[in-house]
Amino acid sequence: MQAVAAFRHAAPCASNWSGENASVMPSASGGGSRRPALRRRRRALLIATVGLVLAGVGVSQLGLFGNPGCALPGATCTRVLFIGDSYTYVNDLPTTFADLAWAGGHRVDTGTLAAGGETLAGHVSDSATASTIASAPWNTVVLQDQSENPAVAEYRQTEMYPAVTQLVGMIRSAGAEPLLFLTWGHQSGWPQAGFSTYSSMQAAVDQGYLGIASRLAVSIAPVGDAWQTMISKQADPGLWQEDGVHPTTAGTYLAACVFYAAIFRQSPVGLGYHDGLTAAEAAMLQQASTATVLQNPVRWGL
Repeated sequence: MQAVAAFRHAAPCASNWSGENASVMPSASGGGSRRPALRRRRRALLIATVGLVLAGVGVSQLGLFGNPGCALPGATCTRVLFIGDSYTYVNDLPTTFADLAWAGGHRVDTGTLAAGGETLAGHVSDSATASTIASAPWNTVVLQDQSENPAVAEYRQTEMYPAVTQLVGMIRSAGAEPLLFLTWGHQSGWPQAGFSTYSSMQAAVDQGYLGIASRLAVSIAPVGDAWQTMISKQADPGLWQEDGVHPTTAGTYLAACVFYAAIFRQSPVGLGYHDGLTAAEAAMLQQASTATVLQNPVRWGL
């Protein structure tokens, strides 16, 4: 079974005005005479907040709340299910993506099925996968295989490609669109498998995902290639943790930017959500994702 069950990202989008009102009480020393002025200030704040929402800014986009998700009836909303391993759940990529999406004005619900080292073949054999795909009206279902396996030609043919084929069939039958999460290579490559550098491993991972994407006409979120874009600008862009495998916060943020560009077909450049990074760091990652995804969308089936 997967270690992380499917979950709904959405948080309620409502201000707790009752809490504020309860804290404003008339005092025994005549504080009641101040109540009309306090009411006017609260009324002005409420009107200003509503005005921002109507203007398309929204208090969530100002950083006061997370993505409100699909709870509001009639609101346009995108539901995304992520299926993968630790590359998906380390630093909570689905939530990072959802918060970034809200900075761009997109309501998003996310779900996650992920466990450390899990393969897509393993997800196929788990009954929770099919039931979760059928459990909600997902718009997009993201598929991420174990990080090393797509680089190995034999594994692709015997496990990865059959698993992707089955999952794509399930996803399309449920009315959703599959999206392949093309991952990054290890910082020092994978010498045991003959990949002595990051670039050589990345090329093999690309080959694995591009092969099945072409066969099944599935779109790709080229996260690994966005990492390569960053590496071409900086020798050590700070995307890997000390293990040289898993992502730092910057690495997960870059992945979220790639998914934003791939799912919404829009650039994340200029979005105000930075996940704790500096504005300059976030801007560089936003630009790298845009250059990777949107300058050549045909390559990725977008």
